[in-house]
Amino acid sequence: MTTEAVLAVPAPTWWRRPGLDVVDGSLSVNGADLEALAREHGTPLFVYDLARPAENLRALQDALSRTGLRHTVRFALKASPDPAILAVVRGLGAPGSATAVGIDACSPGEVLHALANGWEPAEISHTGTNVSERDLDVLLAHPVRINLDAVSQLERVGRRAPGRTVGIRVNPGAGAGYTEHLAYAGERPTKFGITADRLEDAIDAARRHSLVVDTMHFHAGSGWLGDQLAGFEQALVNATSFLDRLLAAGCPIREVNVGGGLGRIARDDEAPVDLDAYAAVVARHLAPYDVTAAFEPGDFVMKDAGLLLGEVVTVEDRAGTRFVGLDVGWNVSCSYFIYRYAQEVLPVRDPLHDRTQRVTIAGHINEAGDLFAEDYPLAEVAEGDIVAILNQGGYDQAMSMTHCLRPLAGAVHLERGTGA
Repeated sequence: MTTEAVLAVPAPTWWRRPGLDVVDGSLSVNGADLEALAREHGTPLFVYDLARPAENLRALQDALSRTGLRHTVRFALKASPDPAILAVVRGLGAPGSATAVGIDACSPGEVLHALANGWEPAEISHTGTNVSERDLDVLLAHPVRINLDAVSQLERVGRRAPGRTVGIRVNPGAGAGYTEHLAYAGERPTKFGITADRLEDAIDAARRHSLVVDTMHFHAGSGWLGDQLAGFEQALVNATSFLDRLLAAGCPIREVNVGGGLGRIARDDEAPVDLDAYAAVVARHLAPYDVTAAFEPGDFVMKDAGLLLGEVVTVEDRAGTRFVGLDVGWNVSCSYFIYRYAQEVLPVRDPLHDRTQRVTIAGHINEAGDLFAEDYPLAEVAEGDIVAILNQGGYDQAMSMTHCLRPLAGAVHLERGTGA
């Protein structure tokens, strides 16, 4: 790849929606000018659309309701523990109401955080891995739902809390994910869930400790899109064979938790998840059972609810490659560095301008892998320009760190229609 001019390509438009669009030639979130926000608050800066998580959760709930399937939705707190976001989720419905959204927690800390932010214990479901005695000190002190993903965990909880009601997380041996390593189940064993060959051992452990198994949980993977619905369905089909065995063993299963994992597109040519098709798949396979279907969306709720602003600090050609360097690093945006999620980067001024160059977009962490995109079509930018990295609302701020003693990014939360 060289720095010679390339044939101009149109800017992507997959991201345009109410609340995120172009106003007077500039990228805008809820009417707020992003360049002005960057200049006021400094960069890097997360910008959140507070209306978007509610829209996404309501869309999922509505699709599930159209199937007639009994269901419950819990927000994966690890996607965003931000209290401002949690206030939006909590505000969708009072505890126990049909519109309420519960919490999917994966650590004792998340359980305590959910309690502190207004959730009742019965609304919280904890699904962890490699749970320690110290973890159980916290978890067993609260009447939250607990799903156990190993025979050893059943033994551990059984010794400490015989007779307790628990769930079992199974590994269905099939999965789906944005990339291969984001599939949480498949032919190769993973760290998650009880496999088919150990299910009888799990049932035996539950019996010996008088544990009541009322939930079966599985998770196909993370970030999967519309063209991977068949992979999720295969995981669900496989999971029903576990369900049949648990029911035959006398386990009073009342809930089947299908996890989360629904992704968000980041390219014009990617296929979004059809929520009605997704809901129909779950209903088709679980309707024959007298169970509630539980869902744990995280990225689907948050990813497109936030973006990250950064300043272009370097534009330089190196050995035939043009590098666009930002004052942002993987320490605050790890989606590409860790997960290889595609990143879309837009100049906040004239974001719909044709793209006339191919570049590598790099961060300011002192590691070669600190990149956001490679061989990436981009409009001309200059040092000092502000750019927006889209789909940053889920996980990125939650996973931020001060690696290289680079500071954390700030955050601005915008109500819809007010610009503030």
